[in-house]
Amino acid sequence: MKKSYKIDVDCAACAEKMEVAAKETEGVKDATVSYMTLKMKVEFEDGADVDTVMKNVRENCKKVEDDCEVFI
Repeated sequence: MKKSYKIDVDCAACAEKMEVAAKETEGVKDATVSYMTLKMKVEFEDGADVDTVMKNVRENCKKVEDDCEVFI
């Protein structure tokens, strides 16, 4: 399953950090973050609980970039 989420981030380098953090989150098969469109596209692993995974993605992103936001 793939979903797209609106994000708020200050710079392209920060968006890159968010992408890496999202990809390393358990339950995420792949993730792409675009600073230009302020969107995060996430592909979930089969059977993953999307809500729980996205809460973990948000937490992991805040660890690497504390002023970012993922709107879930």
